[in-house]
Amino acid sequence: MYSLHLQVAQLKENWQSLKEISFKGSQMVELLEIVTNAATLLCPDLEENTQTLQRKIELLRSRKVDVQADLQNAACLSGKKRKREVEDWLNNVENNITKFETLEQEIQCSRFYSRQKLAERVERMTKEVMELVEQSDFPRGLFLEVDESIGQLLLTPPHNGQAFLQNFDDIWASLMDDNILSIGIYGMGGVGKTTVAMHAHDKLLNESKFLGRVYWITVSQDQFSIYKLQSDIAHALKIDFSSETDEKKRAAQLFQTFHKKGRFVLILDDVWKQIDAEKIGIPSKRDGCKLVITSRSEEVFHRMGCQRIIKVNTLFEQEAWELFLKKLGRVELHPEVEEICKKMVKRCCGLPLALIALAGSMRGVTDIHECRDASEELKESCMGRADMENEVLPILLYSYDRLRDPKLQRCFLYCSLYPEDYHFGRQELIENFISEELMDRRSSWQAENDQGHAILNQLERACLLERVSGGDGYVKMHDLIRDMALRITKGNCGYMVKAGLHLREIPDVQEWTEDLDKLSTLILSRNPLKSIPDCFFTQMRGLRTLNLTSTDIQYLPNSISDLKNLRTLLLRYCYNLKSVPTLEKLRLLTRLDLAYTKIEEVPDGVESLTNLKVLDLDCESLSMIPTGVLHRLSLLQQLKLPYHIGVPIEEVEALKQLEVFRGTVKSICDLNRLIMSLQSTGPFSFYNIFLFPNYSRFDLQFTLPSRGKVVSFGQESLMDSSLGEGKVLLPRDIETLIFSRSGLSSSLLDGFQMLNNARYIKKCHVHGEDEIECIMRFSSAEEEQSRGDPFQSLEELYLIDLPNFIGLSKWEGRAAFAPLLPGIFSQLRDLKICKCDKWKKLIPWSLLQTLPNLQKLRVMSCNEIEEIIGDDDDDGSPVINNSADVTMPRLKILQLVGLPKLKSICKGMMICDSIEKIVIIQCRKLKKVPPLDGQSSPPPSLKEIKVAQIDEEWWESLEWEHPNANNFLQPFVNFVSIWSFGSALFIDF
Repeated sequence: MYSLHLQVAQLKENWQSLKEISFKGSQMVELLEIVTNAATLLCPDLEENTQTLQRKIELLRSRKVDVQADLQNAACLSGKKRKREVEDWLNNVENNITKFETLEQEIQCSRFYSRQKLAERVERMTKEVMELVEQSDFPRGLFLEVDESIGQLLLTPPHNGQAFLQNFDDIWASLMDDNILSIGIYGMGGVGKTTVAMHAHDKLLNESKFLGRVYWITVSQDQFSIYKLQSDIAHALKIDFSSETDEKKRAAQLFQTFHKKGRFVLILDDVWKQIDAEKIGIPSKRDGCKLVITSRSEEVFHRMGCQRIIKVNTLFEQEAWELFLKKLGRVELHPEVEEICKKMVKRCCGLPLALIALAGSMRGVTDIHECRDASEELKESCMGRADMENEVLPILLYSYDRLRDPKLQRCFLYCSLYPEDYHFGRQELIENFISEELMDRRSSWQAENDQGHAILNQLERACLLERVSGGDGYVKMHDLIRDMALRITKGNCGYMVKAGLHLREIPDVQEWTEDLDKLSTLILSRNPLKSIPDCFFTQMRGLRTLNLTSTDIQYLPNSISDLKNLRTLLLRYCYNLKSVPTLEKLRLLTRLDLAYTKIEEVPDGVESLTNLKVLDLDCESLSMIPTGVLHRLSLLQQLKLPYHIGVPIEEVEALKQLEVFRGTVKSICDLNRLIMSLQSTGPFSFYNIFLFPNYSRFDLQFTLPSRGKVVSFGQESLMDSSLGEGKVLLPRDIETLIFSRSGLSSSLLDGFQMLNNARYIKKCHVHGEDEIECIMRFSSAEEEQSRGDPFQSLEELYLIDLPNFIGLSKWEGRAAFAPLLPGIFSQLRDLKICKCDKWKKLIPWSLLQTLPNLQKLRVMSCNEIEEIIGDDDDDGSPVINNSADVTMPRLKILQLVGLPKLKSICKGMMICDSIEKIVIIQCRKLKKVPPLDGQSSPPPSLKEIKVAQIDEEWWESLEWEHPNANNFLQPFVNFVSIWSFGSALFIDF
């Protein structure tokens, strides 16, 4: 090597002279070989090291993308400002990427004598890049903590081009100007006032000047009051003065709270009339306070003295076309179709909401004839209208007209009856569609329910309804769309809505429409009404729907008994309602909901309501159901009865149209009769059946009804002396099975042979059963094979307070686990074990193979548990290598709490890259935590490790396979407080 260096040095010194010397061919080849070999031997790994560096640079790029995504998605949601170290890291990453690109070019063009220096640079850069990769975890987080009452991200849609940016820049400049304290943003409905304000809100959350103190309040026209606005602002500020009713005192408290905040921004969206900020409690003229208001009326801002008034302009023509295409679905258009669509877009005058509605109505229209017809209809509907508002309304009317189907139009218009900014529950809407007879009649409730969902889906696709973000099962209607719908129904005296207006008493007669005899629907829900005058209903002879849900009424006027055309009477959640007048004359009534009222007796005349299809009597204070009432209601499709009253089984058996049932039976005999009756009339859509011979509120907390097909066995329900457990029937399509102190025998499957082939059970909860030892028991391998495939669809298994439970399976004659067929528990996702004090070995090796989809494993307060995953026994079970690695490919949550004898999670390594959260509380004999150990870095999905504060010393004493495990896990550890009450353990999560 020394001689090689001499050769290279000499060649470098005499390179110029070498080029001037003539060599013979063989000498030149020899010389070139020496030079090439010298360069290669001097830095033999340069190319390989460069490729390695390139791979690490790509890894660094990926980490940079991840960090930037976290910053973008989480910064506003958390209301925090990013740390300086994060900014520095991003800058260093960018610098290193640029330096690498330069270095890579130098290597490609390098000569042999520069390789040594290049190799050294590659080595240095590799170390720097790896340090940056390690730093990318940011164990202490990306953001600085700020005020707890900070605003939250509003999840705004992407902005729409140059017009938006111009509007936004004007607003932002005003927000940053300390001399401007109040800003008004106005424009016509649907132009994007709210959208641009939402973008400003979200950007302000990152602005250090306000430290995240940015609050968004929606002010609705229909529901506006000083009291309600004060309550909404208080909710945003996370203060509670619900007990204070005096508006002046509430205003003073809000003023003081704002004053303590220092700098803040309050955004009031959709204001329709002047608001006195001082009466509300807003210090609008104090330095540091920014008040932003959006409205359709410029006059509002002048009356409120706004210092800066900004008009939101419509989109430019090209931007409007881009938005239309985006909402249409970016489909490829035929040139002629495209030309027609561009003319239609032009008529929208750049109004975003109109463009979105137009795109929704044109979605799927590809035929040129249909497209020309649509364009002609739109053209005719806009003729003769010069004012902007008048030009947009026909666009929206056109979307309505394009629904074509009258039932779609009826259902859409019905949605406008609810208050502004109201979030409709889909199921609530569908029930109303059915009772109002807005849809086609179908042969069953399930068919009508499906039709309702289909209609709502079509209205969503047409952009006439919007799905509520984060609110599963809810939709809403845009203000302008609602205005359009109200214009269509204007003059229709059939509907009157006073929902959610905080009415404490019925308004004077002069405030009601003159044509009360034509009124068909009256909605007074969510008002604090305490009484209704007796004369109120005397003129409403044509009333078909009366909705008084969630009001404070204590009794109904007698005049309600004469509403002979009434089809729907909704009194749900009228918690103070104690009596209802006779309903005998309401022979056309199809839906009666009295759930959660205080009535003690079934209203007089219910037995005469022979057209009734829906009856809900889930009232805790109801004393009895008189004999013969249900028998006459032969058209009932839905029946819900209180838990504490046993159903009159003979009468329910006679209801051949029943599809939805919730109620209690008092004996196994009645249960079997009910199930045979249900199955003879066809499959039920939903049922909650409770077997409660001795009703107990204690049992009810473990057997609360859930939507689906549920059977619950309550206290001593399986101790019927006249029938053995083996004769208990279950519906073939049962989805949820619950036992609570029912008297189960030692094996669940012994008592319920039907479960051996139960294909649909997804949830099974067992609580407070003293005798049960296992889920299934075998005496031979042949018996195991004959069991079929029980629990093949089970996803959730809860075993709680079972003092003699020893395991999921048991072979006769030994208190241990038996190997199970592969299909058993193969779909189990959630396993929860609590207070099972004889259980020692949770999951044997052989059982582990049947749990490939387990996502949550929670074990709590089990005093004898020693192993989570343990050995199989030696008496006939297959021999498994107990030191082999354990693989749990989908486990996300592992919770071990109050296990004083737990020594081992598993004996080998545990491969669990999916783990997100681990909770270990008071398991002090545990020495190792395999899911966290054995690798050079934390599991890739890990988010949090929770340990009790009193267990901090135990955590520090844990043994790790990897020497650096404790260090790289420390950022994920959160020490929480715990306290006990009796035998229960409470964790401060």
